[in-house]
Amino acid sequence: MIDIYSRYIVGAHVHAHESGPLAEEMIKEVFGVHGVPHVVHADRGTSMTSKTVATLLADLHVTRSHSRPHVSNDNPYSEAWFKTLKYAPTFPDRFGALGDARAFLTEFVDWYNHAHHHAGIGLHTPADVHYGLASTTQAQRSETLAQARTSHPERFTTTTDPKILDLPPTVWINQPEAPSPAAA
Repeated sequence: MIDIYSRYIVGAHVHAHESGPLAEEMIKEVFGVHGVPHVVHADRGTSMTSKTVATLLADLHVTRSHSRPHVSNDNPYSEAWFKTLKYAPTFPDRFGALGDARAFLTEFVDWYNHAHHHAGIGLHTPADVHYGLASTTQAQRSETLAQARTSHPERFTTTTDPKILDLPPTVWINQPEAPSPAAA
């Protein structure tokens, strides 16, 4: 599971098969740590469309959102994360056993959340954004540039900081349409 604003991986499990009860277990674990969201968006896989998951989300008053059938770009944040995972230099051709896959994913998620500087979130790490540390990081970047400019002014062509990429104000998968002025 991924928080689409921060790109932080809030939960990742590896099992030999998928099922509604396993998805429910992960969802409960994630919600117990990170709180209950307003919306959960998922593909149309059997585990996420199962009665077990549907009942859990309904009981928690969580709106379910699903990708359209056969439309991969309805889940762009997950698809981008999978590409980062699969094209990582450390991604193996195959895993020797289920435990190897679990160990790899645990290490990869830790790297992704805490060391990967993501272009979509101003080159911050997902953890910095998720835990509200991005403004501190931006201030540190600005201070570092100021020190570099003072120490080596010949390396800079301007007296202002380069544009530090901003965090997006909001992110959506299926943004609700604003009501038309006539309907208001």
